[in-house]
Amino acid sequence: MTPALASALMPLMRGLDAETAHGIALKALAAGLAGRDPGIDDPVLATEAFGLRFRNPVGLAAGFDKDAVAVLPLMRLGFGFVEAGTVTPRPQPGNPRPRLFRLTEDAAVINRMGFNNGGLDGYVARLRDLPRPLPAVFGANVGINKEGADPERDYPALYAAVAPHADYVTMNVSSPNTPGLRDLQGEERLAAILDAIAATRATLARKPPLLVKIAPDLADDALGPIVEACVSRGVAGLIVSNTTIARPSTLRSPLARQAGGLSGAPLFTRSTDVLRNVHRLTRGRLTLIGVGGIATAEGAYAKIRAGASLVQMYTGFAYAGPVLPRRIADGLAALLKRDGFTHVADAVGKDA
Repeated sequence: MTPALASALMPLMRGLDAETAHGIALKALAAGLAGRDPGIDDPVLATEAFGLRFRNPVGLAAGFDKDAVAVLPLMRLGFGFVEAGTVTPRPQPGNPRPRLFRLTEDAAVINRMGFNNGGLDGYVARLRDLPRPLPAVFGANVGINKEGADPERDYPALYAAVAPHADYVTMNVSSPNTPGLRDLQGEERLAAILDAIAATRATLARKPPLLVKIAPDLADDALGPIVEACVSRGVAGLIVSNTTIARPSTLRSPLARQAGGLSGAPLFTRSTDVLRNVHRLTRGRLTLIGVGGIATAEGAYAKIRAGASLVQMYTGFAYAGPVLPRRIADGLAALLKRDGFTHVADAVGKDA
């Protein structure tokens, strides 16, 4: 099967509830049934970020493959990088179902999954078994359990466990579906966790870059302290942003008032505004990954011009299917060349 055929068959899944459909799609991907991307990346797309080389700047965000069961098949769809997780120290079932909702009228999704995953041991075992070298950059996204968590203990332990197998590690402190998690974005608490991770990193032979994923709902005056805490403690970059608890008045779906994090098209404007603000605050000291509402090459390009060196998608990919990474990469190359850029990095922050 080709990515185009797999995407053409996706409407058949819309009769199933969203989480069941996602599970079937993930199993099909893991089995290689989505095929491989036959395209070749235009040289204009090659870029470097936090010391790593990316074949293109188009990535898959965490949340799609929580347990790292389909990393290699996903990379073969044309992504420049794939981030798997969020993984927690111990397995946890997450919140009761239903907990994943399609807002089709809004090209959006609401989820209150609650970090459902099989735990760190199985996750690391699957990473250990991946054939190397991988065809794209791999990122591990880590978080804490809902119960019995100690962030200053757990995040360093998670980092140490995935460090031998990941090209970079993302600390998720911004999901709205784990009580108290977003409080860890506060300057004092974030600094304490980063200090604990730094102490652990100092003991490791392999030290992949550390990133922090932040929420789009932060007040503008909270962004500066987060940036400074990250810069002063050796963080390589920020992912902007996670899902939002806000509900724009433009939403049309009858499911719009479901509790959880909203992703997809309605998140694009707010997440891009936060990205632009963070770019101004970082002044080049942190690498930024732009996430939120990307479903087209134009959307990816707007994130780059707002300050992102790399971009990630999730909801757009869930709707459009395996054809989307190549469609966005090729469209992005055309836009960069149209505007006279010879490298992705030349366009970063042009509209910030």
